[in-house]
Amino acid sequence: MEDCIFCRIVKGEIPSKKVYEDDLVLAFEDIHPMAPVHIILIPKKHFATVMDFSEGEKDIIYALIHGAQEVAKKMGIAERGFRIAMNVNPEGGQVIFHVHLHVLGGRKLTDELG
Repeated sequence: MEDCIFCRIVKGEIPSKKVYEDDLVLAFEDIHPMAPVHIILIPKKHFATVMDFSEGEKDIIYALIHGAQEVAKKMGIAERGFRIAMNVNPEGGQVIFHVHLHVLGGRKLTDELG
């Protein structure tokens, strides 16, 4: 999608601080972190919400989980612990309509994301 900020990041039109990348996903630092480690992990292909995934996207779904594992290792939070959060649709807190995971860590997290 041409107006999607995450699609523009994937295309390199908007700069980001990349943390991890493979053929299917890209991870970068969140510009408004809610924890000492706050990484956004997105599929390179546009999906507005997880409700848009089908059985044919198993490779992308796996790549998101594998990417989160790699990010946690790279950021030094894999052993200490971290949270993976995904918001879906407006009532679920989704603001940017391109599927993305939040990888949060670097301190003991509470029930709230902040």
